[in-house]
Amino acid sequence: MRFTKGARIAAGTAVLALGLAACGSATSTGGGSASADQPVRMELGEPQKLFYPGDTVESEGAEVLAAVFAPLVTYDDEKQVVNEVAESIETNDNRVWTIKIKPGYTWQDDKGSPLVAQNYVDAWNYAANQDNAQGANGFFNRVEGWADLNPGEGNSVAAGGKMKGLKVVDENTFQVTLSTPFSQFKTMLGYTAFYPLPPSAFGDDGKITEAYAKQPIGQGLFRFDKPYNKGTDQTINLTRYDKFPGKKPKFDKLQFKLYTSPETAFNDLAAGNLDIHDSLPPSAISRAKAEFGERYIDQADATIAYIGFPLQYNKTYANVKVREAISLAIDRKTISETVFSGTRAPADDFINPLLDGYRQGACAVCTYDPARAKTQYTEANGPKTLELGYNSDGPHKEWIEAVANSLRANLGVQVTVKPFEKFASILDELDQKTYGGMFRMGWAIDYPSAENYLTPVFSTVAIKTGSNYAGWSNKEFDELLAKGDSAPTQAQGLKFYQQADDILIRELPYIPVYFYRINAAFSQNVKGVKINLLNQVEWAEVEKTV
Repeated sequence: MRFTKGARIAAGTAVLALGLAACGSATSTGGGSASADQPVRMELGEPQKLFYPGDTVESEGAEVLAAVFAPLVTYDDEKQVVNEVAESIETNDNRVWTIKIKPGYTWQDDKGSPLVAQNYVDAWNYAANQDNAQGANGFFNRVEGWADLNPGEGNSVAAGGKMKGLKVVDENTFQVTLSTPFSQFKTMLGYTAFYPLPPSAFGDDGKITEAYAKQPIGQGLFRFDKPYNKGTDQTINLTRYDKFPGKKPKFDKLQFKLYTSPETAFNDLAAGNLDIHDSLPPSAISRAKAEFGERYIDQADATIAYIGFPLQYNKTYANVKVREAISLAIDRKTISETVFSGTRAPADDFINPLLDGYRQGACAVCTYDPARAKTQYTEANGPKTLELGYNSDGPHKEWIEAVANSLRANLGVQVTVKPFEKFASILDELDQKTYGGMFRMGWAIDYPSAENYLTPVFSTVAIKTGSNYAGWSNKEFDELLAKGDSAPTQAQGLKFYQQADDILIRELPYIPVYFYRINAAFSQNVKGVKINLLNQVEWAEVEKTV
């Protein structure tokens, strides 16, 4: 799911810790004094919305929810599915799936109510219902009966609408029937949208209450201390949930500190007023390498950075030759090597190299060719002025300015760079179709599959029920996705996903710019900081040193 704020460590709940974690020396940067009862403090941008699991499709909110909920599955360092809350997930035909949950998981309410299969069915039906306007609605479109809950604009769902493909078998078991076989269904289940919900989440009208969304009750590692008031609170405070049946964190308190500037967060980290910063600004990378030593993290990341076009409601960019020329004019190598101190790689595909399906050099117009760019842009009668928006609460100013300079120099156009203070702000304007400029975007995977770079971001169904901010639609692309989905195995489906990828390269609704690396650092107050494949901190591995 998830559009990412920056090099943000966020998205589902996996276990791939590729890197480096150790306790730093007492003399290195990031000291500061710490008391035994001080929480572990992590940098975060303001979440776009309150904490509705089915409506959290960005990295900041997902990071918080991943600390509060436990997923059905996680992923190992080979990107293979590992059962977490699920005791078993079985199918004979890739269409009918039986999911059995492990006993012992409880809700973080006063009674410690048991987690039951009905909690998943209720949550999934809610997220899939168009009347509830949940951003992750489209992730359920393969479940039989989803269409009945999504009759289209102007049509309401019948009261009490439920997907016929969801059925509770017993207290700990439920069955999911898909409309057509999908070999990767189990792989999806580590994503935020597939979390369960307790009965207390729903009001008398069947809607999730605002009170719950401010202080969600989960069944994971931590519980909320108090309601979160969006727009006023500068911290989100959590306490370890000691009834959690799995491996627990070794510390009691976790605090997410909300920042609008990654530079300010880095200064707090250096001063010992912050413990984990997972989206270091480019200006801090060289310093962090030198001063944090073993407490600096540099590891591969499955995220992609894009420049997007609001094609659905702004015809300025309708000519693909214009979009190609813009892509050809961007000096990705200089951005990767100079702006990011060599910690990025020029993007040449819509699929990240960490996942099966990536093809080196697949995107020919992702190469730097300023002469061709200028000629093609002129011949296509490209606009004389361009606007490029980005969120300034992530580490983007430098590279967005570099893109703008490339376009000015190579296309001979005026480029206005527009910063949005918060990632939530630009997402809101894109949702509302009120921002018409090009925009910076990033995609951190929800689950380890090439399909996840395609369906949630570029499919037709994702325009209304996903993250297709371009509003781009292509029938052939959708058909290829369907063929890949129905293939007997993920490997067999890959050839269809790559053919769909070729259409993206041909049409360029977005321009891939670079592949991320995770650049993070942590204070000497903690050790064991590890970041998983889906860009989240593994809290059960973190320890305090004081």
